[in-house]
Amino acid sequence: MLRSVFYRVLVVLFVLGISLWTLWPTFRYYSLTAEEKLNLSSEYVSNLKKRALNLGLDLQGGMYMVLEVDKSKLSQEEAKGAEERALEIIRNRIDQWGVSEPVIQKTEEGRIILQLPGVLERERAEELIGKTALLEFKLVADQKTLEQTIKNIDDVLQKTWKGDTTKTYLTDILVSFRGGIGISSSKVHIFKEIINLPEVQAVIPPGYEFLFGKAEDTPEGKIKPVYLVKKEPELTGATLKTARHTIYQGQDPAYAGKPIVEIHFDKKGATKFAFVTGANIGKQLAIVLDSVVQSAPVIEERIPTGDAIIRGNFTIDEAKELAIILRAGALPAPIKIVEERTVGATLGKDSIEKGMKAFVVGLIIVVMFMVIYYKLAGLIADLALILNAIFILAVMVALRATLTLPGIAGLILTVGMAVDANVLIFERIREELRAGKSPKSAVDAGFAKATITIFDANLTTLIAALVLLRFGVGPIKGFGTVLSIGILSNFFTAIFVSKIIFDYLVNVKRVEKLSI
Repeated sequence: MLRSVFYRVLVVLFVLGISLWTLWPTFRYYSLTAEEKLNLSSEYVSNLKKRALNLGLDLQGGMYMVLEVDKSKLSQEEAKGAEERALEIIRNRIDQWGVSEPVIQKTEEGRIILQLPGVLERERAEELIGKTALLEFKLVADQKTLEQTIKNIDDVLQKTWKGDTTKTYLTDILVSFRGGIGISSSKVHIFKEIINLPEVQAVIPPGYEFLFGKAEDTPEGKIKPVYLVKKEPELTGATLKTARHTIYQGQDPAYAGKPIVEIHFDKKGATKFAFVTGANIGKQLAIVLDSVVQSAPVIEERIPTGDAIIRGNFTIDEAKELAIILRAGALPAPIKIVEERTVGATLGKDSIEKGMKAFVVGLIIVVMFMVIYYKLAGLIADLALILNAIFILAVMVALRATLTLPGIAGLILTVGMAVDANVLIFERIREELRAGKSPKSAVDAGFAKATITIFDANLTTLIAALVLLRFGVGPIKGFGTVLSIGILSNFFTAIFVSKIIFDYLVNVKRVEKLSI
């Protein structure tokens, strides 16, 4: 029995250690003052924030908007999937704007809900969301030109900084990536600072500019491809008629059965596209949406019909996403703001303080009651209660869930549910002791009988919480998230953690009387 208790204690300590490690960035980030954040490197603070617990709109302030796509001027065919295309455009724009952990989702009615934490610039947000997407097709410089340009830039920096080894040069932050070059997402700001220097701009080939591709996950972290492309597009999305994802049916066995994207230009676009492809066989043509390169396929032949395919190592979802992006650029549908509200940062801070105060006060009252009424057993329940709160917050951080004001209410509710589970167990143990059973028999019987009741109660509540998660939006979903995690954590701490301590008392210490 001693070995069993020892192994179970190790499991709890392991879970606790992982939880505290997961929560450390949260404790660190939210304990920093504004002055301390300024003194630390922006990259460190940014990484810390990404790993910290996300706070919802109602806790940190920001904007809440409900948008509607105006399909009144679209044909029935064009109107199909218009909301999906608008959603992709808006998501791209907000990601470029640098909003941390935005919530962007489509409702059953086809409206788009935006939650932009920390964004208080109403006019700027409206302009960003309402602006028409820009789709462009740009020729990519060959690899030799790209490498020579990077060398020229570093030569200029060497002269400007007079060989200062403490400075960051372009080659210090670039990596080989998919046959070209790439850069870590966390170092993009350094790249932009270097490129924007006047002396660097002077050595970039005339008529060319650097653009980034979409970030891709790699073992080294998120990497963005870097392209040197012509500033002037060969053609734009104004002449793109439609795009759709499908499965390759051509003669090339290398792509047999693989997802591709078919694009179709109108008559004017087809003529231009035929000229561009015919004059640039073997070169890459970048498909650029809102200054982000979505893909850069190689032109294999002249295409006179205005029909083309984009091939690559796509999954079905990736091909579908690219088709949506292309159609979005070809279909500028007006966006109407049907609801809007702003939560001030001060109000959000006040909500956090009041919410956490309610949680702490409630926790203290419960802890005191359990100790007074159940003595040592109450202390065991209190320990399980504290571990429960730690586990809930750690799981939320790990799942990148967002804590909202209703989420704090859900956290407080889980405190009551955790106590309820322990009360059921303790009362069962008391009944067994009154029946004359030994402490060991009473503990085993008490946990065995109470577990079924606790499981049934938690299961019914979990079903309700999952319904809130599935159909809820915003604050309701936040409440459902915390409640779902809390129910699972409650069951673990009440049945597993508390049982370990009782087993230690009755099987290892062999107490003759339980303090309960």
